[in-house]
Amino acid sequence: MAEVCGQVLLGSGLTVLSHPLMYIKVLIQVGHEPLPPTLGRNLFGRQVYQLPGLFAYAKHIIRIDGRAGLFKGLGPRLCAGTIGTVVHSKVVQILGGQQKDKESSLQQVVNETTREMIARSCATIVTHPFHVITLRCMVQFIGRETKYSGVFDSIITVYREEGILGFFAGLIPRLLGDVLSLWICNLLAHLINTYAIDDSFFASMLTYPFVLVSNIMAVNNCG
Repeated sequence: MAEVCGQVLLGSGLTVLSHPLMYIKVLIQVGHEPLPPTLGRNLFGRQVYQLPGLFAYAKHIIRIDGRAGLFKGLGPRLCAGTIGTVVHSKVVQILGGQQKDKESSLQQVVNETTREMIARSCATIVTHPFHVITLRCMVQFIGRETKYSGVFDSIITVYREEGILGFFAGLIPRLLGDVLSLWICNLLAHLINTYAIDDSFFASMLTYPFVLVSNIMAVNNCG
């Protein structure tokens, strides 16, 4: 129990610190480009038009909503992180007793990855409603809506307008992306330990389309 509490506290702290970056990333994913491109130079010295970077985007948000505006959607995201950690830990604990001795190295990787896949999938399914609310709180910045203003109010709004299925918009591509990322990462780590490209980066690069589709589906027609 103490270990789970420690994981929750550490995860919550990291979530708070990384939230502004995730907020900006989501706005970019849905195609929001409020700032005009500026003339700059690429790696080869040629003049090209470039979109503003993350810090310029953050300054734009602060100029409109203040510093607190960088933390829209933090509440439901913290709920998702806390509940997800507890569910993941509980499922791993239940499945941990099913391990067998004298497994081959590859078989051990497959078994451990399967257990982790089940645990992550359970956590993702349980917390996806909070993920949907988080994204919708964020994309309100684009149209200046205030429909999703808090966790409980947002739950009522989603249920009233879309029913239970509204809480699980974009779940399938998100699950597929998580599962593929996990298997690619673990198998690459096992088979190509000395590979030049970091395995988690390679996995996230391949599964990014699933993350993008999931986020777009979650916020589609919510304004």
